[in-house]
Amino acid sequence: MCDYSLHGVASRPAKVGDKLVTTEFHNTLTRGFSAIDEPKVAVCLLPGTELGFEAEVEREHLWLQTLFFKKDRWKIGHKVGRFCQVNMRNPGTHHDAIEFPDGKIVLLTHLLAGQRATVLQLPARAPQQSTKRDRVSSAAPVQA
Repeated sequence: MCDYSLHGVASRPAKVGDKLVTTEFHNTLTRGFSAIDEPKVAVCLLPGTELGFEAEVEREHLWLQTLFFKKDRWKIGHKVGRFCQVNMRNPGTHHDAIEFPDGKIVLLTHLLAGQRATVLQLPARAPQQSTKRDRVSSAAPVQA
């Protein structure tokens, strides 16, 4: 999936082995992933997609925060994470996030731009189960 604010940007689904970079897209207020060789195309991830980063992941910091906190505070402390979506009931906020092994969840738009990652694994899909509605509609018609 791609965050709601990237709907005006060209996009494509992620594939295993994709080399990605956190990107600030032109005329948007968010960050997302693009392929290293396609900087203007957003790469959309499904929840559960596993990523491996080249270096420890860093989150963005505001210049004022640098006066009060050490730079190490902005490092997440992990090089792997799993894509997820949060705040889905609130349509006017960012949803795309990365969950790290310690349970910390950071919005993708808060990650520092320019960080490189590789798609390690796409989520497994459970076999589609029929719903009660499907079972009823496929049954023989009832005689009155």
